Amino acid sequence: MNTRHWLIAPLLAGMLLAGQAHAADLVPPKGYFAAIAGNAKSGGTCKAPPTPYTAKLEFRSKYEGSDKARSTLNPEAEKAFREKTAAITEMERGVSKMVTDYMRKGQRTQLECTLQWLGSWAQANALLSTEYNHTGKSMRKWALGSMASAYLRLKFSESQPLAPYAAQTQVIESWFSRLADQVVHDWSDLPLKQINNHSYWAAWSVMATAVATNRQDLFDWSVAQFRVAAGQVDEDGFLPNELKRRQRALAYHNYSLPPLAMIASFAQANGVDLREENDGALRRLGEKVLAGVDDQDDFSDKTGKDQDMSELKKHSKFSWLEPWCSLYQCSSETLERKDEMGPYKTFRLGGDVTQVFHPKKEGGS
Repeated sequence: MNTRHWLIAPLLAGMLLAGQAHAADLVPPKGYFAAIAGNAKSGGTCKAPPTPYTAKLEFRSKYEGSDKARSTLNPEAEKAFREKTAAITEMERGVSKMVTDYMRKGQRTQLECTLQWLGSWAQANALLSTEYNHTGKSMRKWALGSMASAYLRLKFSESQPLAPYAAQTQVIESWFSRLADQVVHDWSDLPLKQINNHSYWAAWSVMATAVATNRQDLFDWSVAQFRVAAGQVDEDGFLPNELKRRQRALAYHNYSLPPLAMIASFAQANGVDLREENDGALRRLGEKVLAGVDDQDDFSDKTGKDQDMSELKKHSKFSWLEPWCSLYQCSSETLERKDEMGPYKTFRLGGDVTQVFHPKKEGGS
């Protein structure tokens, strides 16, 4: 009897732990569980994937030659950057578009083409070079965030479109996982004066991958980075390291919001409430940016420069309003502004952000 008890006890304990582990599986916000809207079994074409980028991740910065503010564009350097990173950008945009189209129409060609593209880059170990400069490691984390967050819509859809493709998804998720490990390496242990929007976007890419691959260690790293970011927001809602961008300070405050709002939303879905970190830092930052869009005086006074508003004329730059207004009670004025500018689509957040967070407002457009 005693022998049997000692045999059974560890077995029961193991089963209990397995159940707990299963219960703790990481999940995205509920909008990612949406079913595929259409039922078009055929149709659509599959373009050949861009050539996997396996070279050194060393690119010229579009701000090359600028002063410490890194706010003056260098047209020649930007052109060189665009040309050398064209395949990576095509991959990001292409995967996002195919997933969006598939979720709306259900064309299997789009699903299989997405897996073909991702699989080809995964098998080539693309974007994993350990030879890189700052712009190169920036491209790596942007690309990972784009691809992993688009992939989440396939992985978690209640329609289970990936069920027949276990071997392919294993290869893709393994590649995402290795990319995320490298992103963590790239962006860890930076001095506070160097932690800015790049670190926030790195943390977003790692959060998307954490949920795609069910890795708690990646989730925890992303949450830790969010807390550092929240701690940087001062009592007036400014990010000191983004104020350094002078005439682009407001634009870069705005650019910091999409990854931070997405991380907080994903954390919330997994029982971690980040909304009130540093006395509601994320809310304060969002409110400061919205006020700044209406009246730039605070930002101009802080930086000594009139603000460059060119980027802020693009509605997609305000995609953060969808997750932000799902975290906080937005005012009727903010909701009206959000709906007027939406629906929001940005490949860096996986594509159709409005469809994920506020599907009724988008309708069938």
